[in-house]
Amino acid sequence: MPDDDLDVTPSPRGSASGVGSLPGTDVGAALRLVRDLLAEPDDGEPAGVPFLPELPGRGPGADLVGRAAARLVDLPVDLQPSGWRLVERPGRDLARAAAFWREDLDRAAEAFAGWSGALKVQLGGPWTLAAAVSLPRGERAVADAGARRDLVESSAEAVRLLVADLRAAVPGARPVVQVDEPSLPAVLDGSLPTASGLHRVRSVPTSEVADGLAVVVAAARDAGAATVVHCCASDPPVAVLRRSGAEALSLDTTLLGPHGWESVAAAVEDGLVLWAGAVPTRPDAAASVHRLGDRLTRSWRDVGLGLPLLADLVVTPACGLAGSSPEDAVRALRAAVALRRQLVDRATG
Repeated sequence: MPDDDLDVTPSPRGSASGVGSLPGTDVGAALRLVRDLLAEPDDGEPAGVPFLPELPGRGPGADLVGRAAARLVDLPVDLQPSGWRLVERPGRDLARAAAFWREDLDRAAEAFAGWSGALKVQLGGPWTLAAAVSLPRGERAVADAGARRDLVESSAEAVRLLVADLRAAVPGARPVVQVDEPSLPAVLDGSLPTASGLHRVRSVPTSEVADGLAVVVAAARDAGAATVVHCCASDPPVAVLRRSGAEALSLDTTLLGPHGWESVAAAVEDGLVLWAGAVPTRPDAAASVHRLGDRLTRSWRDVGLGLPLLADLVVTPACGLAGSSPEDAVRALRAAVALRRQLVDRATG
């Protein structure tokens, strides 16, 4: 159960946000952009859910895996040519990644001084870390049952401390934690190559994956945060994500087929909130918000979901925007806000 001394953040509904990453290297400028686009009032309410941006363009340690690995508790890492690796003692790579976090939180305190709305932070989940981080001998951590357990436990403590840090930086904010699991399908289906590249890492049992993700989500909820689990695969394991206990699912809806939409419908009918990645990151495809609304509404109705439920959606770009130009990133976030307004009109019209 959540700490009785903490106000548990309700899951945002009927809003717009970003997946997490943005182009550029200036976190102060990125935070001001997010604040101006998503925190400004729209009909008396914030236009969206602002978030602490990830800026992979800053280099190693600012990437999804490096940022999450830097938050691990009692599991130091360093960076090798092959990627991040668990080590005995922290070194300069970990120090650089930790410095990015300190800068991000310090700048967030400036940008969101006095903010009392929802504020989202993203962190790579335990299974994406297990897939990407290597053991000291070179094999992926996901191949070792003990390492998997350690990563789950350390990730849970990392999330708890991250929520505390966010509350300290922006005391009035209502924290929302997004657990990013882009590698979850590969962990489940055994498609990750071994270090040698000659074989595949054995798939991890579904029950272990679901239970591990649930431990991390529970840590965020116990710290008083709302929780979102994100997976941008074309066929996301929605059933596993639902078992995590998160209040919301963040999916790239532009990639979902009929089976994926049926799984989404079951989750929505059970009360989960869909964070719909409905705005393509390609600038030409994001031009017509009306067309995007038609596409999303058609998929929604095809699986038997009622139009009034569209008002609960949180609209986001389909994916992170680190690979976009600054201008395209702004257009995508503005399109998400506009699409959210249109869906509310469709739901209530």
